[in-house]
Amino acid sequence: MNIYYSVDDFPKNVKTVVTMGTFDGVHSGHQKILSQISQIAKRKNLQSVLLTLNPHPRHVLYPEDQNLRLIDNLEEKINKLKKTNLDHLVVQKFSKQFSRIDSIHFIRDFLINKLNMCFIIVGFDHHFGKNREGTYQNLIDLSKLYGFEIREIKAHIVDQVTVSSTKIRLAIQKGDIVTANKYLSSFFSISGKIVKGKQLGTKIGFPTANISLNGEWKILPRNGVYAVIVYLKNQKHFGMLNLGVKPSFKTTSFSIEVHIFNFEGQVYNEEIKVDFVDRIRDEKKFDSIESLRKQLKKDLINSKLVMRLNI
Repeated sequence: MNIYYSVDDFPKNVKTVVTMGTFDGVHSGHQKILSQISQIAKRKNLQSVLLTLNPHPRHVLYPEDQNLRLIDNLEEKINKLKKTNLDHLVVQKFSKQFSRIDSIHFIRDFLINKLNMCFIIVGFDHHFGKNREGTYQNLIDLSKLYGFEIREIKAHIVDQVTVSSTKIRLAIQKGDIVTANKYLSSFFSISGKIVKGKQLGTKIGFPTANISLNGEWKILPRNGVYAVIVYLKNQKHFGMLNLGVKPSFKTTSFSIEVHIFNFEGQVYNEEIKVDFVDRIRDEKKFDSIESLRKQLKKDLINSKLVMRLNI
């Protein structure tokens, strides 16, 4: 997959089938669209292109409201897209100036003149251009003028629910990891760097790696304990992760800490990726360190059961 950080960098001699959107999470509905453009590209001797915007438009247009959290940061999104059959990814910088481009000029100046578009696929209820004025009907009208083909993909349904990034974000925030993973058709994950903590876990027999997140707007599940899969130094491990403020230790600072099963060694400053498998329990304050230790032993067993590991 070739990656460009502006439509101006796209090669002039490549005829394309295009789709566009934020594709947050690259969920099962997005994957359906990507599969379609790959099939059309192969059948019509074109190359497939995803045009996505960065930062997310809401973060630019509403700077006073930065509450929107995203399933993937840009690096995570790119890594997911590399696993598809997409030929080209164009990451276009979004700005207030860019937001003022009306739908007609967007299609003519960007999709036709820059991306050499011959065919476009859009998802259900897709809007584009200034004030989201561009609609599927606009695309149909302009396709006759500029000579491109168009197809709309119907909403993707899982268990009688229309899959969307918004619904996945809500599931993650509630801690409903199983539902989020089902809609994503992959594990929800976080990535970051391991930093030095207060080593409180080591003192009670459950050493943890403290994670400093990659990505300013990364969404996180509700505080609690989760069964997780850990990727560290190109190795796969299993573990349990705590999100929260560690109330049993009378701290107030938020942290992300993962206890990796059957693991020893110094891993400070190492990059880490964590896949969330299921929620084990809420964060809880314990009366004593011994009560906490007993609960952690139960959490370990429950995490292993969830991931079907030997206890």
